[in-house]
Amino acid sequence: MSKTLLYGATKVDEGNEAYSAIASLEQFQWRNRVLVIFADKGNVRAARQENQLLADRDALQDRDMVILKIVGGSVRELFGAGEKLDAAAIARDLGDPTAGEFAAFLVGKDGTVKLKVSEPVTSAELFAIIDSMPVRAAEVAAEK
Repeated sequence: MSKTLLYGATKVDEGNEAYSAIASLEQFQWRNRVLVIFADKGNVRAARQENQLLADRDALQDRDMVILKIVGGSVRELFGAGEKLDAAAIARDLGDPTAGEFAAFLVGKDGTVKLKVSEPVTSAELFAIIDSMPVRAAEVAAEK
């Protein structure tokens, strides 16, 4: 399983593409965290990821999540809502994942990619990554 965790930088270099906001998802910036799932051939891994995450809708809501699934040239909103989403633009902004291969990207509220995986992640793992982010920690503290 391949995972790339891009979270954890102490200083953000705005010129570094790894920390640049994803333009095609800017409508979510500072409002939602977005998980973009690219479906694999046969949709097996993407369906597994989808089913696992949607089993805990309360946790998704608590974390202000939007889940998008890209199949071919179309975007399907699995959780949350967006407007005028362009599958090709999202794919391009996320580095054009290989067609027919599973990929998932977690985009933080700041609009930058926090996690890139080539295999489904568990809900617990995804929520632990989100909960370790400074913005999420501030949200939890404000709720208390």
